[in-house]
This record gives sequence, C-alpha cells and structure tokens, in this order.
Amino acid sequence: MPLTATPTPGAKLLTPQDHTLVMIDFQSQMAFATHSIEAVTLRNNAALVANAAAGFGVSTILTTVAEKSFSGPMFDEITAAFPGQAMLDRSSMNTWEDAAVIRRINEIGKPRIVLSGLWTGVCIVGPALSALDQGFEVYVIADACGDVSTEAHERAMDRMVQAGAQPMTALQYLLELQRDWARTDSYEMTTGIARRFGGAYGLGIAYAKTMFNAHEG
Repeated sequence: MPLTATPTPGAKLLTPQDHTLVMIDFQSQMAFATHSIEAVTLRNNAALVANAAAGFGVSTILTTVAEKSFSGPMFDEITAAFPGQAMLDRSSMNTWEDAAVIRRINEIGKPRIVLSGLWTGVCIVGPALSALDQGFEVYVIADACGDVSTEAHERAMDRMVQAGAQPMTALQYLLELQRDWARTDSYEMTTGIARRFGGAYGLGIAYAKTMFNAHEG
C-alpha cells in the first residue's frame, strides 16, 4: 500500500512550546581550556541560541558551576538575552544531579530537553544520558558546546547520539523554531537574529534586504 504524504511537520521537529533549553557553564574558566571550537565562534553561537530562545519564549534554564569560587560569570551574550533571570549555581558537574535544576525542570514540565554548554564530555554528557535514562527526549546543539580538544568533543557527541540524543546546530535551532517564513509575527525577529549572529547567512540577508528589499516569504 503506497504511503500518503501530508503537508505536516515531523514529530521530531522542535517547537518553541515543547522543550526546555538548558544552557550550562558558559563561564570564563570553562572557556579558557576549550579548544574544540574558537572562543569567538562559541560565544557567537551561544548568543544565537540564547536570543532565539528568548525571542520565541522558550522555557530556559541558565546554570553555572562554582560561579563565585572558581568558574566566573556566565557569558554576557547569554545573560543579556534573559535580563533579570537568576542563575542556578551548582557544585555537581552533572546538572541533572542538582536538586534546584531538577525542581525547575519539573516545574516547567516539558518532555524535551535541549542542551548546550561547556564542556561537552562532562557537563553535557552527564545531563544528556541522565535525562534519556528518565524518558526525556534530548537534543544537543553541537556547535554551541565545546571541550578541551576536538577528540573530546566528538567522542562525547558520539556517545550521546549512540544513546539516543539528537544533534543539531545553533542556526538550525533558530530556523527550526521559525520553520515557516509566512509566520510574520516572528519573521523580523528571526531574520534580525540571523543578521547579527548567522555568519555568512546573516550577511546574505543584510545584503538582499539592503540591495533588493528581498524577503524570504
């Protein structure tokens, strides 16, 4: 019997309402030893994710480890997107073992968890495997994560994917939340974020709008 296609999105695609974004340990001390991705690119991608989540009203948890005693504050690019939001500071390397974070996860009550942060092999693997074990769907924004080496980052991503996590990128996250240029209420916000943080794609948007008044829709 032939399959019948319908113009409906796949169930695995994210929407702004169906997940909790957890941004983990984007802090100076963690960034100093990160070598799998350049610091400028990491900060840009983290800002893209944060602004996308804030703009679309995604439930977001910001968490740090030993902020005052060792690791320092979270990147300004992230906190600026969530003015006034409290950081949940932890002692545990595995965010999923922190009672305050889990209390907030349960208060939000979303079935999907999206992770980004430092380092991939410790502070992302821990909550990813723990959340999967408890029945959550897990997505990892690979280029908004980093580790002490490319090998460490890639093996961590392999381990999470093999366990069932779904990898994606920062720009993919933004565009998946928009998903249709006919959604005019978020069009300017999405293209604005892409222009600021979307690299060559953002330059292309700026060029097309300036030179031809072009419009995706």
